[in-house]
Amino acid sequence: MKFNESKCLIAYFSHKGMNYTADGYQDLKKGNTEKAAEIIHGLIGGDLLEIQAEQQYPFEYKECCDYAKNELNENARPKLTNQLPDMSRYDVLFVGYPCWWGTMPMPVWTFLESVDLKGKLIMPFCTHEGSAMGHSEIDLQKLLPESILHKGIPLRGSTVDESQKKIDMWLKAAEEIQA
Repeated sequence: MKFNESKCLIAYFSHKGMNYTADGYQDLKKGNTEKAAEIIHGLIGGDLLEIQAEQQYPFEYKECCDYAKNELNENARPKLTNQLPDMSRYDVLFVGYPCWWGTMPMPVWTFLESVDLKGKLIMPFCTHEGSAMGHSEIDLQKLLPESILHKGIPLRGSTVDESQKKIDMWLKAAEEIQA
C-alpha cells in the first residue's frame, strides 16, 4: 500500500501555548503535533483534521497539565467542536497527539470512539519530551480491537521541525509491511 495512492485522513490534537522543552518553557504559536501532522501531510497528501475540544485548554503549561490530568482521572470525553468525518471515505487514519500523562489527551479518545474505524489501518504518531508513546499504543489496541494498528512513531516535540527524515522512514517501513 502506498499512502499517497490511498485515502488518508490525518487527524491530530495539538496544544498551542506554553509547552515544556529540554530548554525550558516556550510559547508555541503552533503546537508540535500540528507541525508533525503537516510534515506527514506534505509527504503523503490526504486530508488534515484538527481534533478540537469545545473547552479550550489552559495556555499556561502547569494549568494545562492539571486540567489534562483531571480529565484523565475522570475518564472524561470532552465534546468536540468539529464535525466528525465519514470514515467510509478513508482507508487509513493517521492519529496524532501529545503524550499527556502516558497516553492520548481525552479529546482524542472522544474522536476515536465517535467514528467507525473497523478494518481501518491506524497510524499513530505522538509528540513528547521524554515519555515517547507512553502506554498510548496499548490503549489504542484496547480501544480499537477491530482496526489494524501499525507501530506508532514518537517525536520529540522540541525537535519536531527536524523530523521529516525520521517520519519518511516510518512511512516507508509501514508501506512495506502493508504491501
